[in-house]
Amino acid sequence: MQIQFLGATRTTTGSMYLFEVNGQRLLLECGLFQGRREESRERNCCFPFDPKTIDAVVLSHAHIDHCGNLPNLCRQGFEGSIYCTFATRDLAAIMLEDSAEIQRADAEFVSRQRGKKGLPPVEPLYTAADAEKAVRQFVALNYDRPILVADGVTVTFRDAGHILGSAQVVLDVREGERKFRYLFSGDVGRGGDDVLRDPVAVENVDYLQVESTYGGREHAPKTNANERVALLVSETLKQQGKVIIPAFSVGRTQQMVYTLHQLVLAGAVPPVPIFVDSPLSVNATEVFRLHPECFNDSIYKFLREKENPFGMANLTYIRELAQSMKLNTLKDPAIIISASGMCEAGRIRHHLKNHIGEAKNLVLFIGYCAEHTLGAQILSGRPTVNIFGEPQTVRARIASLDSFSGHADKHELRRYVEAITGDIKKCFVVHGEESQALAFGETLRELKPGAEIRVPEYKETVTI
Repeated sequence: MQIQFLGATRTTTGSMYLFEVNGQRLLLECGLFQGRREESRERNCCFPFDPKTIDAVVLSHAHIDHCGNLPNLCRQGFEGSIYCTFATRDLAAIMLEDSAEIQRADAEFVSRQRGKKGLPPVEPLYTAADAEKAVRQFVALNYDRPILVADGVTVTFRDAGHILGSAQVVLDVREGERKFRYLFSGDVGRGGDDVLRDPVAVENVDYLQVESTYGGREHAPKTNANERVALLVSETLKQQGKVIIPAFSVGRTQQMVYTLHQLVLAGAVPPVPIFVDSPLSVNATEVFRLHPECFNDSIYKFLREKENPFGMANLTYIRELAQSMKLNTLKDPAIIISASGMCEAGRIRHHLKNHIGEAKNLVLFIGYCAEHTLGAQILSGRPTVNIFGEPQTVRARIASLDSFSGHADKHELRRYVEAITGDIKKCFVVHGEESQALAFGETLRELKPGAEIRVPEYKETVTI
């Protein structure tokens, strides 16, 4: 078996890995590369293989950096099945449609810029119709249900505890008389999540491919997270300010809604108006309600015995643009949760433009911001940032809570690997900025002194 590492190598975006086994080609993940515009367009439009030659795709979860280029793959000739969990299929359906709209808007913007220079327009990477066609190729199955996806290759999904439906991918491979188990961690959750179950330990693993987003860093303790939110939010509301929370539509938005729900019930935060202003977040929350099988015991019990954990009297979900624009005229204190979490697209940029210049307001980050994104620039402490091409003075209070991260930190990743059983012969460290991936590589050398540890480069090929 050969593996070519075609994305999320010494970086966190564009996950894609090509497996060649028993004369077949399996693609594990097909994510969008997100970074500088020209590099992103080049990486995303042109695959380093012929999509028509791929026999099947296996998908760990629905984040765009893992599934976002599937419509393009299908558009260019891939006709096989895309295997994932049920919740991943439902989330990917709405996320790929949203991504197609972003591709359209991005292409329009670039085309206008090129038109000013007398250059021809560009086409979007894919359309909503392409996204819908790709979803028709999804084949969904539950956790712990093995399925033969190719000759000699059986896939089993195990809960990864990262987002709704996220999975570790177990590949049981037979090559002639030889059999082995290859585990791809997907993105690993922290455990102890307010909504999701803990990652499941996998047994009898021979080869491990593991993420390293926070491979060299540790998060703040989870035990203090709700108290910290209550303090920051209450202080801002007492000053008659607004709380602006950039949040990923899938995972962080629902977790923050649930946290605020609990704090309001406990009297720790006043019941001011709370708005979730993102059509994708609204749709994703509906998908969450459809998949209680992914919930941990406490939230499942809350749902069955009390009320909707993602709804309360002072909470409004906003789909329509006109309603979103009305938020700009709000005079009283309020909490606005909006996508995207890195502030690179979506309605959050409008809310930042309108509120980042007032000292009484709070911008609260609760997720990861990749290098060069607007979110990272704000977090770096810049006195001014560009929003919609115009400089905006940053006067609002800026705070960040990484205890809400959906990714395991270095200690949690270590415990994740320690829980895996089997004689692991090789480990491949992916999905982390270079410093994080290399740091976790060193951790693995301590944990698995008999194993070969590699941090693959882009397009590197290895043989199992």
